[in-house]
Amino acid sequence: MIKLGEYNTLEILRDTEPGLFLGDGEDGEVLLPNRYVPEEFEIGENIEVFVYLDNEERPVATTDSPYIKRGDFALLRCNQVTKFGAFLDWGLVKELFCPFKEQAFKMKTGGWYLVHCYLDEESERLVASSKTNRFLDNKELTVSQFDEVDLIVSHPSEIGMNVIVNKTHTGLIFKDDIYKDISVGDRLKGIVKKVRHDNKLDISLNQIGYRNIEPNAEYILNELKDNSGFIPLQDKSSPEEIKEQLQMSKKSFKKAIGSLYKERLITIDEKGITLI
Repeated sequence: MIKLGEYNTLEILRDTEPGLFLGDGEDGEVLLPNRYVPEEFEIGENIEVFVYLDNEERPVATTDSPYIKRGDFALLRCNQVTKFGAFLDWGLVKELFCPFKEQAFKMKTGGWYLVHCYLDEESERLVASSKTNRFLDNKELTVSQFDEVDLIVSHPSEIGMNVIVNKTHTGLIFKDDIYKDISVGDRLKGIVKKVRHDNKLDISLNQIGYRNIEPNAEYILNELKDNSGFIPLQDKSSPEEIKEQLQMSKKSFKKAIGSLYKERLITIDEKGITLI
């Protein structure tokens, strides 16, 4: 089945005046217009193309790469606004349509907007929506604390920056965890810092997570979890106390808690270390 709004690997069936007809090995066929036909090709070989609807609402193939595909999110420029809605530049000849009802805020020509691309079931057309949150859900999480995740910066808030997590969930990077300039539409790597009781996700841009930290730091994290988040040791504790409770040298202990503190996973005071 030829999938609209996605990349398809199709077989070259025949060469015609308007271009190559491609097939999926079943009953589906689509035209690759002459402007996209490669200089060298053979009937029967496969070619990867993106399939969308042309100006006459017919499926058509292209070898161009769009800025967004079906089910994805991207920051796109609004080329024009008409009485029907906004038309966005997504790197293809025909612009991507965003109806007024799918605009979180009224779009303006020349503006840039983070949108989701989906197939409208009523019109069977690919359309965009800047109401991105309605395509995200945190009811059933597919991530856990300390997982490394893919992020798309969504929109700012008073306490930080909202992000899209793995194109599936919503998350938040608090202001205190933002150490560099980030903008709407940026694609980043992050760490799930905390999963809250209501499944809200706290995200950190730091690249050290539970699975990536050095073994001694990971061991201390596990000990903290097993001891209600507190261990009565700190950097002034004696080597004997540290060895008795954690079976490691004071040097290793100080290095481990230093990395955990730097990653804002623990606090340290005169009483001991506490898991954040």
